Amino acid sequence: RFHLLPTEIRKMGNAACGVKRASTTPVGILGSKMPDFELDSTLGKTSLYKVFGDKWGVLFSHPADFTPICTTELGMAQEYLPEFEKRGVAIAGLSCDPAESHKEWLKDIEAYTEKTRGKPHKPTYPIFADTKREVALMLGMIDIGHVSAAGIPLPARKVFIVDPKKVIRCTLCYPAATGRNFDEVLRVIDSMQLTTLKKIATPANWKQGEDCVLLPNIKGEEAKAYNPTLLELPSGKEYLRTTKCPTLESKQ
Repeated sequence: RFHLLPTEIRKMGNAACGVKRASTTPVGILGSKMPDFELDSTLGKTSLYKVFGDKWGVLFSHPADFTPICTTELGMAQEYLPEFEKRGVAIAGLSCDPAESHKEWLKDIEAYTEKTRGKPHKPTYPIFADTKREVALMLGMIDIGHVSAAGIPLPARKVFIVDPKKVIRCTLCYPAATGRNFDEVLRVIDSMQLTTLKKIATPANWKQGEDCVLLPNIKGEEAKAYNPTLLELPSGKEYLRTTKCPTLESKQ
């Protein structure tokens, strides 16, 4: 079986997409701008930027159509769509199968969710058809340990979360046998939207409404506005201060 090294995958992706980048410039990392692309999809030919508009956005890839875990994931993403919309987030899927295959697959997803979730959840968000593997290669959405019968690495279960300025704020990557947790995706979005507007951070296992942590560099009167509680530690260093979770308005 033929395997591409990560550096070879990245070079192929940049070349295939016509992206001109210095060889040392990483693509798809935190803090970098998500590149736009235009592909056929379940909603016709469209671009990522058009789908996301001026909202936060989630792009998630999956290995292949008509596969069990992917079917559960895309159905769950549709079930959670109201929660994404409430947060002002647009979502889109991607795989390397053609759009016509995606459209046929939607019928199975609808039937599966009706049987298992008690209500049909047919995806209304676009699922991009990256048939030339250009986007998957460019963004490193490839699992070199999971290959097709022809020995070609398949797309990983990767998630990109971008802000309204199209800056990549979070990436998650799951192996083929592990389905994504959309509660975690929402939790991360809640944290990022909150910490973008407030000078706080969210601790381990944090959920919306729970106490947050004041950033160490916030001092004096600015810190007092958050009414923090200092946790005394053996080191004597005053760096861990908790504060009540601020309330943000719905973005829906």
